[in-house]
Amino acid sequence: MSLTHDAALSPSAGRRFRAYTAKHLDELTGRAGLDAHERLAVRAVATVLPFRVNSYVVDELIDWSAAPDDPIYRLTFPQPDMLPHADVARIADLLRADAPRKEVNQAANEVRARLNPHPAGQMALNIPKFGDDEPLSGVQHKYPETVLFFPKQGQTCHAYCTYCFRWAQFVGEPDLKMATDDIGALVGYLRRHPEVTSVLLTGGDPMIMGEGVLSRYVEPLLEVETLESIRVGTKALAYWPQRFVTDPDADETLRLFERVVASGKNLAFMAHFSHPNEMAPPLVQEAVRRIRGTGAVIRTQAPLIRTINDDSAVWETMWRAHVRHGMVPYYMFVERDTGPQDYFAVPLARAYEIFRGAYKNVSGLARTVRGPSMSATPGKVCVDGIAEVAGEKVFVLRLIQARDPDLVGRPFFAKYSESAAWLFDLEPALGATRFPYEAAPPDDPAELVGEA
Repeated sequence: MSLTHDAALSPSAGRRFRAYTAKHLDELTGRAGLDAHERLAVRAVATVLPFRVNSYVVDELIDWSAAPDDPIYRLTFPQPDMLPHADVARIADLLRADAPRKEVNQAANEVRARLNPHPAGQMALNIPKFGDDEPLSGVQHKYPETVLFFPKQGQTCHAYCTYCFRWAQFVGEPDLKMATDDIGALVGYLRRHPEVTSVLLTGGDPMIMGEGVLSRYVEPLLEVETLESIRVGTKALAYWPQRFVTDPDADETLRLFERVVASGKNLAFMAHFSHPNEMAPPLVQEAVRRIRGTGAVIRTQAPLIRTINDDSAVWETMWRAHVRHGMVPYYMFVERDTGPQDYFAVPLARAYEIFRGAYKNVSGLARTVRGPSMSATPGKVCVDGIAEVAGEKVFVLRLIQARDPDLVGRPFFAKYSESAAWLFDLEPALGATRFPYEAAPPDDPAELVGEA
């Protein structure tokens, strides 16, 4: 792999990383043209949901002449309507009165508690046990073949997405956070569970870690023979491509990737790209080229988000750009039932039409993508279509991943709804009383006629 690169790729290519946090909101939202009342409302939202952006996003990705409607601005900056008006007004009043920090935090925590901070059984159902039946902290094991690992030093990001379903990792409440630095415990768990063939390093963003720390987590995994792939869930390609090009340890990081590939394991970058504009700078294209040069595979994914990418043309453009640069379109997700879901969610019926509108216009190389997919408690549920069956209009659904592997790939049906935005908004169709993943009541042996 060649480690050379063009130093003139971007005006910000060689700059040091600079983060902007809530204390910079007044200045930045003023740049977007917000008046004092609007800026205060944004600050109120930022006391509940996390805000962090960096100089690359501010200087290279946001079109400030189009803000606050610019999609990257909306992707990274809190919006006043993301929370109920009464909650925003209450916290804004506290901020205006310069109330004690403790009082503001208490009000923010009350709002957070209503936002379902850990959806899909992340804390109740996904935490495995190890040793003397002790919970294995910082690890999730939802599907038999895949384990998620949350490295302690990787539980922040170069910038935060306003729609992030893991917002609870970033708000400073220890009881809401998942993290560990015990890679030995994970290796021990993997040796006891040879059915696990893939580990996903997630967060936060593991690529916030320097190469030395990242190596301490990755290299022990190379000794686990039953492990076939290591995945890295990251937004760094979009938010700080310097990490792979001009940062002081960029070359060493790429050499680590080469060692993973040389060990015989697949290294998969699960890259989050939410909008085509994130691919425009030559610097990110160079970062993609360098990562692919190590033998790693880059797969791309993002949720469908109202006001940011809820348009077929956006997804078509994005998928075609990814294929052009050698990446593999992987998932279009549905916004999860957490945080400001009501603000960002797109109804499933419209989500399917947006997906289909983009899918039909791309080549087979981009049709690797799956969606719209809901990462819900029973598994990843894909909306495969809208059809009429036995005189009833239905959603055609399929579990493409499941807690119970026997359910994978089996289509089933739900009543069509114009407004349903999540799995739990749906009702069984065709006379069924429950979905395939729901246990039958003891006194209800009825057949699942709604299952194909």
